[in-house]
Amino acid sequence: MRVLTFLHSFELGGVERIALRLVRAWREDGMDAPLFMGREDGPLRRDAAQGLSWHVPRQPPFSTAGFETLWMILTLPGYIRRLQPDLLFCAGNSYTVVALAIKLILGRKCPPVAAKISNDLARHDLGAFAQFFYSLWLRIQGRMIDHFIGMESPMADEIATAMRIGRHKISIVANPALSLRQIKDIRARLPHGCPDPRDRRFVAVGRLVKQKNFEMMLRAFAFASYPGDRLTILGEGPSRPRLEALVEELGLGDRVAMPGHVSDPAVMLPRFDILLLSSFYEGVPAAILEALAAGLPIVATDCCTSMRTLLGDGRLGQIVEPGDESGFAEAIARAMPGTQDQQGSLEQAMRFTIERASQAYRECFGQKILSLD
Repeated sequence: MRVLTFLHSFELGGVERIALRLVRAWREDGMDAPLFMGREDGPLRRDAAQGLSWHVPRQPPFSTAGFETLWMILTLPGYIRRLQPDLLFCAGNSYTVVALAIKLILGRKCPPVAAKISNDLARHDLGAFAQFFYSLWLRIQGRMIDHFIGMESPMADEIATAMRIGRHKISIVANPALSLRQIKDIRARLPHGCPDPRDRRFVAVGRLVKQKNFEMMLRAFAFASYPGDRLTILGEGPSRPRLEALVEELGLGDRVAMPGHVSDPAVMLPRFDILLLSSFYEGVPAAILEALAAGLPIVATDCCTSMRTLLGDGRLGQIVEPGDESGFAEAIARAMPGTQDQQGSLEQAMRFTIERASQAYRECFGQKILSLD
């Protein structure tokens, strides 16, 4: 079984990091798992892709970053014709436009496409006009994509409703944001003793982009935190100048740190007391799973259909409506270090390992997709 994964680049992104992790695991398990990269730029090449091989098309004398989707549509079909994979793996929502274009270009010669749904499909952040066309786009995907893969059980109904497809076209494979070795490493780093409830160390992890709504997090933190509290945001992205300006405007310059991209933020989480996640929308956020592995109390927005399942309907974390700044501030005020259900958090985190997901994907590809040919 030859499964081809295609990615735009090695730029930072949870979808890309998980896809590279899967390719590595599939190869270690003996699967023929080629990787197509539109270009070779980005920091993930130095960590998540270390030791992997990939194919990249001949590059023009100028950067393709500004039209990376079009570039992949132009270059990927020829590689597919030469390679003749049994299956195309579409690693996330942002790649479905490429998958549909390839389907149209190759026609009946296109191999089956398995598309992972990496983000919430409801997209309540969109206005009514945009929602109409977004819903139409999802229905088109439902007609053209061969199989969809959700990352947690509640996503099955969400995908079926949004795409207007039957459940036979949907599989659920827990998002492999962790590894058994990583969980062991995280647990070994957990501190001993009781932290000071008036000197809380908050942490957030994610790209500095609008989707993550760090602006709301910063305003809520400014309103609800104690003078001794600190907030560290691990990640990089285009919103940095705006966020840095907001930090100064709120008078948080000595209490908020943004050190930038960290190659493995999960192993840093034991240094902190509480995880914050303020996104408008997500799929199954890796930051939540990593915080569960570290046994951190969690404050998160209800930004995906799976959040309540992930957090045990509030047993493993406080859940606030997306965009509810006052509710988020109240949750910050209530959050106390050392109060997390450690055993329940660990059991939940153990469901989302690459060791379990690699085999589950192989079974999905073989039993539910390729067996249909």
